[in-house]
Amino acid sequence: MNDNSQKTASLIGVLGAFLIVGILAFAMTRYLKPAPLNTARIDERRKALQEVRAESEKALQNYEVIDPGKGMVRLRLDRAMELTIEDYKNPMAARTALTARANKAAEPPPKPPEAPNKYE
Repeated sequence: MNDNSQKTASLIGVLGAFLIVGILAFAMTRYLKPAPLNTARIDERRKALQEVRAESEKALQNYEVIDPGKGMVRLRLDRAMELTIEDYKNPMAARTALTARANKAAEPPPKPPEAPNKYE
């Protein structure tokens, strides 16, 4: 074989190998693809997403009393920012109030009453 025909045969062999690998990769992606979700599952997931978004929107846009005993409330974000800016006009008082609120919120709950021991 001369040098030209050997180079041509090598080139055809390399191109053939790439072609075979490409065909195998295409076949694997096509046949190993998972089955699509059924429409009931799609509707269920869409409904759950809408519920989560509605709940998040409600939490961001409405006022709510979270724990009346500790005085915890949920404010709208813009109102909370206004109050924070107002508080931090006097930084020392704001820091003291913040620390007091954090300590009050982190208080452990009272111990439950102990049941009497009927064997004593």
